[in-house]
Amino acid sequence: MEDEPLVREVTCRRLSACGYQVLSAAGPLEAIALAKGHRGPIAILVTDIVMPDMNGRELHARLTAERPGLRVLYMSGYSGDTLADHGGVLGEGVHLIHKPFGIAELTHEIRKIVDANS
Repeated sequence: MEDEPLVREVTCRRLSACGYQVLSAAGPLEAIALAKGHRGPIAILVTDIVMPDMNGRELHARLTAERPGLRVLYMSGYSGDTLADHGGVLGEGVHLIHKPFGIAELTHEIRKIVDANS
């Protein structure tokens, strides 16, 4: 889930090229509808933290209600205090990748989270 079109498009294309099946959403409500309509498993939610309508933690909570145990990797271009000001306070053990990031860093984080919970 990424609300910035270019970032979403490039990230999805690169993850698909690495062999991942990607469900792409431009906003939280679209992500919820997409997850509800998807019959197969969803290994991980990769979502921005700060977004319009709903923050990433709220999105994860809504999706987890339908898919208990859904893992999440948060993304953000904000740091420290700015992130906290936008509702992005994250607890211990929460996975966060800072923008900008490379595809190798992203796939490494995804693999680490998915493998740890398998």
